[in-house]
Amino acid sequence: MGEHVYKVIELVGSSKTGIEDAVANALTKASATIRNMRWFEVVETRGYVENGTTAYWQVTIKLGFTVDE
Repeated sequence: MGEHVYKVIELVGSSKTGIEDAVANALTKASATIRNMRWFEVVETRGYVENGTTAYWQVTIKLGFTVDE
């Protein structure tokens, strides 16, 4: 592995089906405009309650990508 410089941004993904899908939704959307995505870190997980049950999940991630040379 060479020496890289990374940029880190924070994103929030959501899903009605679960935490992993919420992460996948955030990464899929980000990949449309961000190049060189390398890693992510889950920093917060929330659930939205509606009528006494989980309506959807929200996951905050930090996304790291390499800066172009």
